[in-house]
Amino acid sequence: MNRNVYISNTPLAEAKTRWRDALEAQGFFSRRPHEEVEVDASLGRVTAAPVFARRSSPSYNAAAMDGIAVHFLHLSGASEANPVRLGRDRFVPVNTGNAIPEGCNAVVMIEDVHYASPDEVVLHAAATPWQHVRTIGEDIVATELILPEGHRIRPIDQGAMLATGITRVIVQRPPRAVIIPTGSELVDPVDEPRPGQIIEFNSRILAGYLREWGAEAERHPPVKDDPLALKTALLAAAASSDLVVLNAGASAGTHDFSAHVLAEVGEVVVHGVAIKPGKPVILGRIGATPVIGLPGYPVSALLTMRVFVRELIAAFLGQGTPESPTVEATLSRPIHSPMGVDQFVRITLGRVGETLMATPSGKGAGAVMSLVRADGLLVVPAGSEGIGAGERVSIELLRSQSEVDATAVIIGSHDNILDLLANHLHKRRPIVRISSAHVGSMGGIMAIRRGEAHLAGTHLLDEASGEYNVAFVKRFLAQVPLQLITLCHREQGLIVARGNPKKITSFRDIATGGHSFINRQNGAGTRLLTDKVLRDLGIASAEITGYGHEEYTHMNVAAAIANGSADCGMGIRAAANALDLDFVPVAEERYDLIVPRTHLDDPRVVAILHLIRNGDEFHQAILRLGGYSLRHCGEVVYEQ
Repeated sequence: MNRNVYISNTPLAEAKTRWRDALEAQGFFSRRPHEEVEVDASLGRVTAAPVFARRSSPSYNAAAMDGIAVHFLHLSGASEANPVRLGRDRFVPVNTGNAIPEGCNAVVMIEDVHYASPDEVVLHAAATPWQHVRTIGEDIVATELILPEGHRIRPIDQGAMLATGITRVIVQRPPRAVIIPTGSELVDPVDEPRPGQIIEFNSRILAGYLREWGAEAERHPPVKDDPLALKTALLAAAASSDLVVLNAGASAGTHDFSAHVLAEVGEVVVHGVAIKPGKPVILGRIGATPVIGLPGYPVSALLTMRVFVRELIAAFLGQGTPESPTVEATLSRPIHSPMGVDQFVRITLGRVGETLMATPSGKGAGAVMSLVRADGLLVVPAGSEGIGAGERVSIELLRSQSEVDATAVIIGSHDNILDLLANHLHKRRPIVRISSAHVGSMGGIMAIRRGEAHLAGTHLLDEASGEYNVAFVKRFLAQVPLQLITLCHREQGLIVARGNPKKITSFRDIATGGHSFINRQNGAGTRLLTDKVLRDLGIASAEITGYGHEEYTHMNVAAAIANGSADCGMGIRAAANALDLDFVPVAEERYDLIVPRTHLDDPRVVAILHLIRNGDEFHQAILRLGGYSLRHCGEVVYEQ
């Protein structure tokens, strides 16, 4: 089959309209399949017809208090000065909920009843008709409307229905969705993937969100790159479901058959939408069944499905367009966006002082963790080339506002301890969340200067003094009252493959042996240390193969070595240990946290510093990582 190259660049609003019109013409939105279910099993379901009371509630006149039932006329004129005595023939003891006896129309609370004998009471106050009595239909009257059509049933609604004798209710049937992952390279999560194979987890993510949005979701086994097999799966899914979700095969690769096969058995309404990520999306149908073809990358797939399918499910259920809560925030750094494309940017949020800061959390369409960590989404509209740092933006929340408010922002150098810190804080109550951005030590210092972070991690060596961090704080943060607090001392060195097969013991070996190196980004403390070692050895950066190949974390450096894309790289011992790699020590360095004095009283920062200084379990977890010393942990080494 020839390569597919007919991906268009349809504007988002136009793509939605064209797909909706095509589905509306086939009667998709006029479908209202329904089913009858037990009220006990109806929580969260949407009513398909109005619900009317079968009988009144209460269905009899009932005592609203413990006491005695009387006729109010028998207490006429009763007072403290003129008490009334009633014999056993004129009162009946009742408990709350008891039926009011014939001939009675009021209840006197037990607290106001004085027994002269078991058969005679003395009362000091008159009664009014129907006092302390729940009359027939006081709550619900038979035939009264309890729930309208299109209402999502809550626990209180279940109670109201049952109170009137309704035990079954007609509800809308959720749309049935089938997710078909495609690709010969896909393997099950229980399998150990070989080179070229990919664990199939996208369908699990997509099914989870479809269920969260109100659909029933079924995962189809992966379909190999075979047009006939895909055609068979598509036709069967369209016949048995209300929505078909194809994952992968939407682009223009030699094995991307989705659009071609869908065009054979149905209609491709749109192939290619001006959004990022998610441009290759396919919007089509087979008969009246919508079919959406999603890109293979997980972030692209989820965000694209969120854009097009969530509101489709709401429409199927007769609900309004789903809306997520939004907040106004200040963008911490600029975002550049191609003109003519609606770009969806993952955002982490944290309130620093009085300002809610929004920081982009990742760009890669395959970076699942960028969505795990994301607090919200920012849409950069098609008519914009980007948004500048410091601008106010509207963020669609992916987490609750309370979670965002509990977030401490740590920007700067990466260290594996930060993940441990986040986990130990999350176990405590009240929870403190950590939002960490790994932009290097200098990036952290600049974030503190701009007021964008509560803390910054740094390990910058001043060659003139041999001191870590203080000189840089004095130079770049002279006007910021702060404390510099030691978190740890750690080993930096060359991370190499297990067994060190290249026999790398120094940078000189790397230069003379032509071994491939992976570097850290400009501004990272590890990069500065690398450059210092090279200068001390008289080695030019041009002699190091891969000097310009950069990663942003120690774990990314270790991963590159573990997967064979580099022979070695500078990083911390803990990263080497985590991926079962070998390590050649080069230096020990001090890793500090910069904390502006304005944040020292912030409860989130207080909790972090308390854990750093007093967390024995936390300290033991750090030491198990390897390559760390906790001498001076939590000490203030400099203050201004």
